[in-house]
Amino acid sequence: MSSLKEICSGLPLDPLPVNRGRDPDVPHAPLRTPNLTAEEERLALRNALRYFPPSHHPTLAPEFAQELRQYGHIYMYRFCPALRMRAYPIDQYPCRTPQAASIMLMIMNNLDPEVAQFPQELVTYGGNGQVFGNWAQFCLVMHYLSEMTEEQTLVMYSGHPMGLFPSLPSSPRAIITNGMVIPNYSSRNQYEKMFALGVSMYGQMTAGSYCYIGPQGIVHGTMLTVLNAGRRYLGSDDLRGRVFVTSGLGGMSGAQAKAAVIAGCVGVIAEVDEAPLRKRYEQGWLMEITSSLDHCIKRIREAKISKTPLSIGYHGNIVDLWERLLLEYERTGELLVDLGSDQTSLHNPYNGGYYPVQLSFRQANQLMATDSDRFLTVVQESLRRQVKAINKLSDAGLFFWDYGNAFLLEAQRAGAEVEKAGAGATEFRYPSYVQHIMGDIFSLGFGPFRWVCTSGNPQDLAETDDIAANVLEEISSNVTDKIRQQYNDNIRWIREAGKHKMVVGSQARILYSDQKGRVCIALAINQAIAEGRVSAPVVISRDHHDVSGTDSPFRETSNVYDGSAFCADMAVQNFVGDAFRGATWVALHNGGGVGWGEVMNGGFGLLLDGSDEAAKRARLVLNWDVSNGVARRCWSGNSNAYKTIQHTMEENGQLRVTMPFPVQDECVLDRALQG
Repeated sequence: MSSLKEICSGLPLDPLPVNRGRDPDVPHAPLRTPNLTAEEERLALRNALRYFPPSHHPTLAPEFAQELRQYGHIYMYRFCPALRMRAYPIDQYPCRTPQAASIMLMIMNNLDPEVAQFPQELVTYGGNGQVFGNWAQFCLVMHYLSEMTEEQTLVMYSGHPMGLFPSLPSSPRAIITNGMVIPNYSSRNQYEKMFALGVSMYGQMTAGSYCYIGPQGIVHGTMLTVLNAGRRYLGSDDLRGRVFVTSGLGGMSGAQAKAAVIAGCVGVIAEVDEAPLRKRYEQGWLMEITSSLDHCIKRIREAKISKTPLSIGYHGNIVDLWERLLLEYERTGELLVDLGSDQTSLHNPYNGGYYPVQLSFRQANQLMATDSDRFLTVVQESLRRQVKAINKLSDAGLFFWDYGNAFLLEAQRAGAEVEKAGAGATEFRYPSYVQHIMGDIFSLGFGPFRWVCTSGNPQDLAETDDIAANVLEEISSNVTDKIRQQYNDNIRWIREAGKHKMVVGSQARILYSDQKGRVCIALAINQAIAEGRVSAPVVISRDHHDVSGTDSPFRETSNVYDGSAFCADMAVQNFVGDAFRGATWVALHNGGGVGWGEVMNGGFGLLLDGSDEAAKRARLVLNWDVSNGVARRCWSGNSNAYKTIQHTMEENGQLRVTMPFPVQDECVLDRALQG
């Protein structure tokens, strides 16, 4: 068993570690099919070997070539450390600055087998959300961080550590970019080749930025989505006896079961892969599992009658579940589902993100690896069947929404009936959850704020929970009813967070807050660290899926209607602005959520250590990090954002935002265009 000191000592070369190969006891990523030419295979191998002295090339070249041909990528399994990956307490990392140690902690949390979807392939979530592209990169990054001073910055190019470069103490300690590909070449096919060559990487959102906190990171957002869907579609806060049907129990989608129960409804989640199904059940995130549709329908009926919150994991295909629910409706006239969505990884539909109903899990993996063209055809047939069943249930009263996973986009590409007459480029028959449910929340400045207690001590997390709840209760007394409802949802969430046992991996918490709430919570936690009430520094961060962090026309910016939904200035400006305002590290990604080439997004991490300097940085970063997106949404014509940024300017005399003048008389446009 290696130690943290050994992991941080650089690439182990003398001697080389034993090649233990792939661990059969952990889940592994689907085989990749980059379809490299002979010359491209040679280039991929050459690129991988440049991490090592030539004396090791005769040993490493054959095994790297085998990995490339067998798995479609060179992961360098030989260099996967024997040490258990997890978020060790910050004071255990051998380094020169706590800022570097905080990044090390977050990286190792992303690779914790309890957290990561495919830990040996360095995939945290989403089927292909990489932390790094290979284990040599991990070893080098940990070594650089252990050697770093506060006058150096680690520069990361798509998983590759370019090195430590001189900088200022006020500079970020790490600058991360993932998938920064020239736009005309940012296609899925090109990506598969680039990743196989080791020159680019898909970091999802918080995988490649080292800010993932396990499925809890999406539980709260999912709970809020379900609650607000009930308010909008069902006209009620009370979801007892209501049924929410969806799919996926992986790294992100695994949150759905827990969120449904917290919201008070019956959650039925289909999952074709038994490994994540069992994982969520053993973690207590899923109450029941069954592979029988008959039993599933029986339990739905019983829970509807008893109005008992329940989560059921159906081990099977979501298409079978939708078609069975339709059959029950056609037989009995009883609609057994009220709310519906989908969280299969359709950003990656042909490489393990979506499993077609016509094939078993094993058959699908085999066809995926041997006949990618045929697999594409089968996936599209399955999507058409899924949409057909959903459409009929929708006609009967089901309320369905796209969960930002490119479901409707890929269904449209497959020829399914999801078109909306007279709609814009980002609109379909069903809304995205941003368009109908969460978009207004973003425009108010609310989004997924999170923190990690680097001590690893649950008592520190409980203390910060209490701090956050007290802060929100104090500032919620003088706000509008619309904002107070959001605060109350989050106060309820944070007060009950401990009993729901949501920690997987690091001692972390998430809640949705607006600009004022985030700043006040961060400053209060920083003060608690200074006073010793919290025993060690705390990392603050957020999901990239936020007010300002992501430009994604089919998700985060799908409710932007001024023609700028496909523009990425906001996410890029956010990344740059966080960097020079004091973030400890920043990241900018191509892809994430909806998929490669479909979105630009960024995030940050900031270490609170109890100092006045940390408080200054937190205030600057968090104010900018929210106001940037609210200002953009205001300029696009969103009335909530207009009021929010106007109020923010009144509170901060240094903030001056260009405000839009709306066209009040449409006849002015008619006359001008007719003339």
